[in-house]
Amino acid sequence: MTSRPALAVAPDPPGGAGARPGRFLVAAVRGARALAGLLPFAVYVLLGLALPAIAIAIGAFQNSSTGRFTLSNINTATHGIYLHGFETTLGVSVITAIVPGIIGFLVAYAIYTAKRGAILRRAVITASGVFANFGGVPLAFLFIATLGSTGLVTGWLTGIGLNPYTHGFNLYTFSGIVVVYMYFQIPLMVLVILPALEGLRPAWREAAHNLGAGAWQYWRYVGGPVLMPSFLGCVLLLFGSAFSAYATAEALTSGSVPLTAIQIGSFLNGNVLAGQQNVGKALGLGMIVIIAIVMTIYAMLQRRAARWLR
Repeated sequence: MTSRPALAVAPDPPGGAGARPGRFLVAAVRGARALAGLLPFAVYVLLGLALPAIAIAIGAFQNSSTGRFTLSNINTATHGIYLHGFETTLGVSVITAIVPGIIGFLVAYAIYTAKRGAILRRAVITASGVFANFGGVPLAFLFIATLGSTGLVTGWLTGIGLNPYTHGFNLYTFSGIVVVYMYFQIPLMVLVILPALEGLRPAWREAAHNLGAGAWQYWRYVGGPVLMPSFLGCVLLLFGSAFSAYATAEALTSGSVPLTAIQIGSFLNGNVLAGQQNVGKALGLGMIVIIAIVMTIYAMLQRRAARWLR
């Protein structure tokens, strides 16, 4: 009889079961580092966004005197002058989103087609970054000193018989707010749409031209559909920027134009009727809901645009 050879048992390889605890520990450490990096942002979101939004939502449904649940604050915020404030705010936001969106897109396209590294191209991009972040009281003072009833440019135009205030323009009204908002909305559009334009691949245009397509066919069937989600998302971003603006309009009009942000500021300053202290929170809740809807649609459009611009 011949005996079978004994089977040798090989030791566990370095990456076998014995190394699993070490791998798990390394993965846990990496995960902890990632969470530690997100912790400051999470704290910021919690303290700066989540908790205030929850406090506003609770206060909007509370009676300011008894603390009981009520719908009177919501009812007051959606009627009368407060409803008119929402309508005016939405009107300003829509106008100062669509018009600067179109103008800003044309400017951004001119930058996109310019020679890379050109001084003018870099100057326009830098200026757009500066102007997009210039707002608040300084911007209102700039326009008052320029286009106000006694402003410098108004004086020049009056000297040649073209006083804008005799032709229906007034800086301290709805139209004046629209003009002032365009100052920072147009450069903001340039900054946010330019990366989408940079994402257009030259090979797409070359392929379209090789197939006999002209410029119109290229933008109609290739460039336009690719850019449309990004363009609409940028317009929504401009809408949110104008909808939430406060300081510029307040300093410019002193509250004479009924914008929702200015009305909320009046509540914060104590200019309220007895028993209506929480109406301002109801107005704030309405703004939060509108901005949340806008930003949700914006995120969906950006996700769709990312499919092409990767």
